[in-house]
Amino acid sequence: MTTVLSPDTTIFDQRESEVRSYSRSWPTVFTRARGTWIQDETGRDYVDFFAGAGALNYGHNNPVLKRALIDYLESDGITHGLDMHTTAKRRFLETFDDLILTPRRLDYKVQFPGPTGTNAVEAALKLARKVTGRESIVNFTNAFHGMTLGSLSVTGNSMKRAGAGIPLVHSTPMPFDNYFDGETPDFHWFERVLDDSGSGLNRPAAVIVETVQGEGGVNIARPEWLRALADLCSTRDILLIVDDVQMGCGRTGPFFSFEVAGITPDIVTLSKSIGGYGLPMALTLFKPALDVWSPGEHNGTFRGNNPAFVTATAALEQYWADDILAKSVRAKGAQVHTALADLSARFEGLDTRGRGLVQGLVFERPEQAEAVCRTAFERGLLAETSGPSDEVVKLLPPLTISTDELELGLGILTESVTAVCREQELRA
Repeated sequence: MTTVLSPDTTIFDQRESEVRSYSRSWPTVFTRARGTWIQDETGRDYVDFFAGAGALNYGHNNPVLKRALIDYLESDGITHGLDMHTTAKRRFLETFDDLILTPRRLDYKVQFPGPTGTNAVEAALKLARKVTGRESIVNFTNAFHGMTLGSLSVTGNSMKRAGAGIPLVHSTPMPFDNYFDGETPDFHWFERVLDDSGSGLNRPAAVIVETVQGEGGVNIARPEWLRALADLCSTRDILLIVDDVQMGCGRTGPFFSFEVAGITPDIVTLSKSIGGYGLPMALTLFKPALDVWSPGEHNGTFRGNNPAFVTATAALEQYWADDILAKSVRAKGAQVHTALADLSARFEGLDTRGRGLVQGLVFERPEQAEAVCRTAFERGLLAETSGPSDEVVKLLPPLTISTDELELGLGILTESVTAVCREQELRA
């Protein structure tokens, strides 16, 4: 096993806030990256099964997207334009309409909020309340929707919620799919309290849901559960918001993660990989009848990231003009699942879950998941934990990863799991 050299982190320790987190898990100084690989300043290469927390679906420094960006910058294209009309925005909207919305028969207006996922969620929540005149939002157990106050109010993680420093109100959590291990009928309680005038539950403006809860532990909502949720919302005049910030842009296979269920949400949030190159960008999509904003009622200085429009357009043209990438994601997802299923069969206390190229290895003992990620880093693989107790090793490789690179990374993961589990067996 290669020894990880101690990097010079003096300035980070002296000046960067204690709030930093990923640098604690991966204690090195990164310097360059390409495709599936990221390199530190000692020259050591790592297979990246993290992909910018899902912001780099097309890999680091994708050459097609980089060329489009360089050409745009060298032509003195607009870099900062707020929500002014620009040629970069026009081309993105036309391409998004032609390659994504129209083929899926989706009629959405496009709002550019601030350029992060939580900005898209905040806009969605505000719009739902404005349209309906109601305050309450229904969210789900183990959900994660962002770190600003509105997004935190519909997030489940207690540690993150505590960071708000004030009560987080006007939201009601409901059990996510299989929260009770199939023992309770889906939505039975939700339907009852909605229809009971004595329940004390105010009729909500919207329900917000992730089809796959990434930060919550790679929890998968079944298509039939999502369809039942959509029907419940439709029959009771409640807006349905799908948060596709991490699971959109092909992460689960199709462009939108909800396509597998055949539903049409009222509002959809996108960020992370919509910009293609890792540049900040976010979209809030909604049905035209919901476009009740007054001009400037919801805005932001960086709501029109033109360099991201350029790379987003290039990504759509390169990867979404056909279904090759979507099919590849499904095939590679099966490759990952096979490897994880083999591990769960070899060692007690392990389970696997996932869809497409978001896969999770679940440990009964959360400390093992952390130890596996630490050991994997030492062996040259980046992977993070997720779940309420950090009990899941979550894999988010770039969608463009080759099968050989995927096999290499899975080999490192297998070695790491084996080392940790055998060590625990010896201690027992």
